[in-house]
Amino acid sequence: MKYLKDEDEAKDCVMEIFEQLLTDLNRHEIKNFKSWLFVVTKNHCLMKLRKSKNKFAERIEGGETSLEIVEMNQLLHPDDANEKEAKLRLMEKGIQQLNADQKKCVELFYLEQKSYQEITDLTGYSMLNVKSHIQNGKRNLKIFMEKNHGS
Repeated sequence: MKYLKDEDEAKDCVMEIFEQLLTDLNRHEIKNFKSWLFVVTKNHCLMKLRKSKNKFAERIEGGETSLEIVEMNQLLHPDDANEKEAKLRLMEKGIQQLNADQKKCVELFYLEQKSYQEITDLTGYSMLNVKSHIQNGKRNLKIFMEKNHGS
């Protein structure tokens, strides 16, 4: 019910999951049944929602090609590109506001896609410091974005 919000659909899913369990139990070694069942159930519900979303989208589109859908989406949402550009500029300003350690680690991790180990090697910071600088920098950047998004 948490995912599907429809009692009949939830009942159908329970039956489908039960049928799936009969085959999956033989194929998998399960250490914690309760956790495993929760994951199987959640994944099943999410897949069902994804499928129903796709069917709904197909019905609305009425057989249009994906190119037509993209073009229609651009007509319906022309400001998306401008808004995205504004957010990127604001994010660049936010990165400049971070302290030097956070800025260096965030840029290396997100912009240059370096691993924690590579950042440790490049900066001389410990692994814990690198993780801390990235986490704090990300949090500070989020706060900056939330404060300045409206302006």
